[in-house]
Amino acid sequence: MTRSDPPVRRPGPPLPGASDRPPANERRRDHELAALQLLVVDGVRLYREGLAVVLAREHGVGRVLTAHDACSAADELREHQPDVVLINVADGNHDLVRAVRASAPDTAIVVVGVSESEKDVVACAEAGVAGYLLRTEPMEHLLRVMRSVLAGETLCSPRTTALLLRRVQALAARQVPGRRAVPALTAREEDVLDLLDVGLSNQEIGDRLGITVRTVKNHVHNILEKVGARRRGEAVAAYRRSRVVGSADPAGRRT
Repeated sequence: MTRSDPPVRRPGPPLPGASDRPPANERRRDHELAALQLLVVDGVRLYREGLAVVLAREHGVGRVLTAHDACSAADELREHQPDVVLINVADGNHDLVRAVRASAPDTAIVVVGVSESEKDVVACAEAGVAGYLLRTEPMEHLLRVMRSVLAGETLCSPRTTALLLRRVQALAARQVPGRRAVPALTAREEDVLDLLDVGLSNQEIGDRLGITVRTVKNHVHNILEKVGARRRGEAVAAYRRSRVVGSADPAGRRT
């Protein structure tokens, strides 16, 4: 009596729609973004509607609303309560970010079109932004930023992280006990203070900068008042300390 070979199992027909299903890892990501409600805020209609169309095609993204200013954004926030607000700050409109934050303090804000300048990044952070997308970053990164924000995290590019850390370090240095940073001085006041630091008289400073002695005295008075010093030596000492403790531009040069 011969033993027959075991039957060969052949794969059955695929389940209906199985070939259209995304891989398991993508389905998990879709679940993370399930029914995600977004609000895109931008003054340019073509931009906001175009971004809304692109986002609406992404797996797991639900309704994508649009608004053109702070007032219309407040209306959408009040009526629909979106999970994430996307605001274009390519034109440096940080007032819009602050207005949206005031309308919905608990709603996550992600800014897009951020430049790599320290001023722009810090302004967004101070306005209460939860996520950033630089001008050079792709749509895929925006989706990762939104997932991170919804998880209570902040996802930034290495460049953005470095800028924020530099700002935190500068603020921490200025809060060292017993050290007082020099307040913001004008460019001309800094010029005068530099020359005071090398021991020049009012007349010598005036000759060097091409201004009158009276103007020099006015600048010295303003410097003493801002620094909180009574004499020139105290102002110069505070200036020297700020160069050691403060950031690369300790006196906060303004033009």
